[in-house]
Amino acid sequence: MKQYSGSIYIATTLDTKSAEIFYVSDLIKKAGLPVKTVDLTTKPTALARDADVTATEVARFHPNGKEAVFCGDRGKAIEAMSIAFEHYLTHQEDVLAILGLGGSGGTALITPAMQSLPIGVPKLMVSTMASGDISGYIGASDISMMYSVTDVSGLNRISRKVLRNAANQIAGAVYFYQEEQVVDKPAVALTMFGVTTPCVQQLTQKLENNYDCLVFHATGSGGKAMEKLADSHLLHSVLDLTTTEVCDYLFDGVLACDEDRFGAIARTKIPYIGSCGALDMVNFGRPSSVPEKYRGRQFYHHNAQVTLMRTTPEENRQLGIWIAEKLNQCEGPVRFVLPQGGFSALDIEGGPFWAPQANQAFFDAFITTFKETETRQLVISPYHINSAEFTQQIYDLHQELIC
Repeated sequence: MKQYSGSIYIATTLDTKSAEIFYVSDLIKKAGLPVKTVDLTTKPTALARDADVTATEVARFHPNGKEAVFCGDRGKAIEAMSIAFEHYLTHQEDVLAILGLGGSGGTALITPAMQSLPIGVPKLMVSTMASGDISGYIGASDISMMYSVTDVSGLNRISRKVLRNAANQIAGAVYFYQEEQVVDKPAVALTMFGVTTPCVQQLTQKLENNYDCLVFHATGSGGKAMEKLADSHLLHSVLDLTTTEVCDYLFDGVLACDEDRFGAIARTKIPYIGSCGALDMVNFGRPSSVPEKYRGRQFYHHNAQVTLMRTTPEENRQLGIWIAEKLNQCEGPVRFVLPQGGFSALDIEGGPFWAPQANQAFFDAFITTFKETETRQLVISPYHINSAEFTQQIYDLHQELIC
């Protein structure tokens, strides 16, 4: 029988979901794997003593102590317990995997702690919320969500099937885990969009013999995932050539980053090369989803579900200031490259988004705001972002930056 150096953690609120957690726990134990049950109840319950880790033990990890959790206000208590559980979980060194069970409150309570665990630790959340927009629960992590079908409220013919599958999935993830037998190469992150694919593909071909190229789709979550890896010190360098998520953040698009974009670059001082990939567009869904205030603007219908809006000179001015101010906080090796030939496959002479005056507004604002230092420098390129010449320029800069 295999020997394990840790346990599968199962977390829920025992005051309402005791039958479920012990049902799942028994299934995993029968499979021969170690388990720790964690109670996250925010009010006293006689069932607390049955958990391997009591709610009181978890609550003590709140920065303000257990009283912040057991405050009597349900909403505040759930939020406080979530903070406590995140602190608790990150202090445990024996987490082989984590399985969460919850409704809306439980899912909001458990998933932030899941997000705090490293990429690769199996994470499964059985939730009533898994059939809707789950982006807030997933964040930039590798959490798997399983829809509970019925409410997570007792055992029945449906919930037993769902919970059995959940138990088998998390047990299998641990049982069949194997360390990868590969020769480690330094990991380089690249951000890409469909309209900057030629650039990133050419770069990957140049780099892949010596680097493990990790390409992130610049969809909001992609940038967050890339920066999460940077914060975890799992990246050698970053080629952030597609910064379009900032357009969506500032101008109501659907693939937005958040205020912390570029934050990991500043915190870690990781070698960084950035550029203007797809800053010529804001992303929306189908045409009917475009906010009323943007009616009459220039659009490109990428497909039935994606509508792209060309950024204006004023919007590009705001983008230049925002990105430059963020990069000014970075003290590590930084190069930001301005491609004068265009920002995307649509922003090219004769293309639907070709608007040199809009791009120039970005250049002017960025150059005025960006503060060059010995390590933080601006590079002006005469080429289009998808050209072979631009790709070679980025490759050469990367080689110089890491030497």
